[in-house]
Amino acid sequence: MATTEASGVGKHLGWRPERLREQREAHGLTLEQAGERLRALAEEAKLKGIPAANPQTLWQHEQGEVYPGPHYRRAYCLLYRATDPELGFRNALPGEDTQFKLTPMDDQRNGSHVLAVERALLQIGGTAEADPLRLQQRILDAWKRRHTGGDPHRPSVVLVGGFAGSGKTEFARFLTQLTGWPLLDKDPLTRPLVEKLLIALGGDANDRHTDLYRERVRPVEYDCLMQAAYANINCGISTVLTAPFIGEMTSEAWMNRLINKCNALGVDVSPVWVQCDAESMREYIGFRSAARDAWKLQRWDEYMATVDLGLRPVVPHLVVDNRLGTAISLADQARHALRAVHG
Repeated sequence: MATTEASGVGKHLGWRPERLREQREAHGLTLEQAGERLRALAEEAKLKGIPAANPQTLWQHEQGEVYPGPHYRRAYCLLYRATDPELGFRNALPGEDTQFKLTPMDDQRNGSHVLAVERALLQIGGTAEADPLRLQQRILDAWKRRHTGGDPHRPSVVLVGGFAGSGKTEFARFLTQLTGWPLLDKDPLTRPLVEKLLIALGGDANDRHTDLYRERVRPVEYDCLMQAAYANINCGISTVLTAPFIGEMTSEAWMNRLINKCNALGVDVSPVWVQCDAESMREYIGFRSAARDAWKLQRWDEYMATVDLGLRPVVPHLVVDNRLGTAISLADQARHALRAVHG
């Protein structure tokens, strides 16, 4: 039984801690050197949590005494240019491409950064009626041209939805980093309004689960988000929106109104759903330590009873598989490759 940094004690299917030692030795690093590089890479990649990475902690990871938390796992993936399954953090998912090798980019820019981006975008899959290649190509085209505003061909509105802790914000940031399109994130955009409104109505500023929030505050919150989006849409500016969109993406009427309004203005709508598993969501939510998540963590079973992990948008949509960090580690590596290219 191994201790975990996120939730105390538990077993992790497919965990092979000896692979970390094998990778470190293959790279010719001591524990001290590996720790220094982990910290430097985490800072460079702007990870939310910079691991202390002291030799004792790394030794505990390699011996299987402590299972690395998400920030450590992502830093390890960057350091060794490998995926979670390659580093022994978990078993590969069915059909998952576990190989993600990046050619070192020195003076010769050989295009491997393009491969890195393309491989990360391959984590986008479609439903039976949704073709992911169209959005992938538009994102790659925008990255190559680095538009910071309107797309001269046809603007796009990308809706990135999913349950709390699914990794939707991370993926949305990845898209904006590639394309230069503005990001409208519901939480920072509307939180001051939501908190003050809840207090004015006699509620708790961090409430996200009562009828007061759902019936009187949430509609205003999403209206603010969409009004900001329509300001960009009316100007023909491609935009990435991120929010749970649980009620919206599962409402055929809501989605059709959005799609019809955008199409009338010559703007495409690409709904993206980030799927995740309960264990990973709890780990991500715990690490971000947001006050609005306190109720979820304190009553996790009660909260999960309200979550349908099989839920999907009612219109053709794209899916990002982020179970156990699958897409995020690849996205992080692609971002790392971009930084190597752009300095």
